[in-house]
Amino acid sequence: MNNNIYYLGLVSFFTDFASAMITPVLPIFIVYILNDGVDKLGVVIASATFVSYIFRILFGYLSDRFQIRKPFLIIGYSISAISKPLLAFSSTYQNIALLRSVERMGKAVRSASKDSLISTYSKKNESGKTFGFHKTMDIAGELFGAIAVFSIFYFYGTDEDILRNIFLLTFIPGIIGVLILSFFVQDDTAKSKDKKYKFAKEDFRLFPTLFIYFCFIFFMMGDSFFIIVAKEAGYLISFIPLFIIVLTLTQTLTSYYFGVMSDKKGSQNVLRFAYISGIASIIAIKFGFIWLGFIFLGIFTVASLNAIRSYISVNAVNKASIYGIFYGGVAIFSSLGALSFGYIWQNFGQSDALMFSFVGMIMIFIVLLLKERRFN
Repeated sequence: MNNNIYYLGLVSFFTDFASAMITPVLPIFIVYILNDGVDKLGVVIASATFVSYIFRILFGYLSDRFQIRKPFLIIGYSISAISKPLLAFSSTYQNIALLRSVERMGKAVRSASKDSLISTYSKKNESGKTFGFHKTMDIAGELFGAIAVFSIFYFYGTDEDILRNIFLLTFIPGIIGVLILSFFVQDDTAKSKDKKYKFAKEDFRLFPTLFIYFCFIFFMMGDSFFIIVAKEAGYLISFIPLFIIVLTLTQTLTSYYFGVMSDKKGSQNVLRFAYISGIASIIAIKFGFIWLGFIFLGIFTVASLNAIRSYISVNAVNKASIYGIFYGGVAIFSSLGALSFGYIWQNFGQSDALMFSFVGMIMIFIVLLLKERRFN
């Protein structure tokens, strides 16, 4: 693989190291330290997710229209590295929602350009393999970040000051990622000679597959809610990072494989398997197999994301724009899903929220099967 793929992998490793230090801490901090409800956690997740993904449409378009890649990456990663530590000074869920939205804006700025740059440096017929490797580096960073949090909890405890100090420590891996990007990653020099930007008919053909994915993730419960399930099942706060370690270890061990399978077996087949894994994760959580639920969630995450990114890389003409639309759709449907889960959980209970997720995903999966039967 091209050296730029390896360097971009290191950038993602350190950035996701910092992000994973927040993942097991933030839901506990909001619900049990600030004493806000699960519905408020849903608001934080929804606002951050919406900002993270919806602005990727704009920056994906700008990336293609003006052939901008690396500058957007530097700006985006810098915003994330600076904003994460500021969570240490939050006192309300509104503060957290604002800071998480700013941090996720950084991800919005960089994501479509990063995926486009990875596509540029991918060898022919190896886009799935390349994205699989990159996602492996992402998740390896998350794994080590979760291990770091577990170690801090084990040696220093889980009181409020410790949680706030963890937020501050995220600056170190975050800024390392920015420095690697700035000095080692090369920009895309293969600029398009056709300066007239327009959507191609090939791009529109991707929309049905993307829309089904959007509908599925509306009903897919995220890891923050899984963490609250574990806490309410009686697990100590100090053990919560172990669930994230299981989640990220599963993703690390399977990401490259699913990337290769997307090339060999087809992204649609891998995506179908991902949907089955997502449904299995909710079934496992519902019946108390929490560890198994996190494993299936990890499989769903890497299999679906690698398959979709490979599908776009192979079939799209305006790649950054389609990546932007993809992330924009994720923004709308994921944020609405998070709000729905938070509301149902707070007003009707955990069991109803899980049933809402399960029934919805089954319905979407049936629609997918009917679509495939019709066009095959």
